[in-house]
Amino acid sequence: MGDSLVIRTDDNGLTTLTLNRPEKLNALNGEMFAMLRQHVDDIAKDASVGCVVLAGEGRSFCAGHDLATVGGGGHGPGLHFEAETIDAIEALPQPTIARLQGHCLTGGLELALGCDLLVAAESAVIGDTHGQWGLVPIWGMSVRLPERVGRSRAKELMFTSRRLSGPEALSFGLVDHCVPQEKLDEAIASLASEILKNSGGTNRIDKALLAAGAKMSREEALLYERGRPFGVPSDMGERMSRARK
Repeated sequence: MGDSLVIRTDDNGLTTLTLNRPEKLNALNGEMFAMLRQHVDDIAKDASVGCVVLAGEGRSFCAGHDLATVGGGGHGPGLHFEAETIDAIEALPQPTIARLQGHCLTGGLELALGCDLLVAAESAVIGDTHGQWGLVPIWGMSVRLPERVGRSRAKELMFTSRRLSGPEALSFGLVDHCVPQEKLDEAIASLASEILKNSGGTNRIDKALLAAGAKMSREEALLYERGRPFGVPSDMGERMSRARK
């Protein structure tokens, strides 16, 4: 698939970022994070991108942080560069989908949780194993995992280092869709196609409203939405005129 540790491909508004270290189950190191961050920053400014898929080459999405680099260098250019890169993924204006197969553990799960939607293969193995290694989360696990599954479920997963199959992760609310491995690409393509048929402007505004509203009281969020703080999509007139024909 090429020598780059993170590969970007573009196809009619759909951009796929593929972690490309399959011999290490796409375990994350500083060089990978630097490449990933550059792609994410470029995509954030690219108006032609309507949806982003984050994937892993080979038999796993991402086995987590490369333990060989923990405490021994190999980090990104800043103290919190890795966590800030996941923040940047979460802040992308486009809808994002994580494609999960094989291992999705610890740092890999933290990376996936930065995406809007998670689609897993039934054979995926998903979990937080910080406790197994005597580590503590610093990339967002203690915040994003309970946002996904609730505090009690998050505690159970974090305290036990339990690994969930795809169907178990779906029952926990940890992933949004679960399909057989052989149908994973089809499911991702179908979901991305539905997103791309929508107004890209509406999707961006919806995502911004959801992010802003999460930091407000319910009453504040309702008033904020009514003020149309992000304006209206540039294609609204065209789409409305087509609907009237």
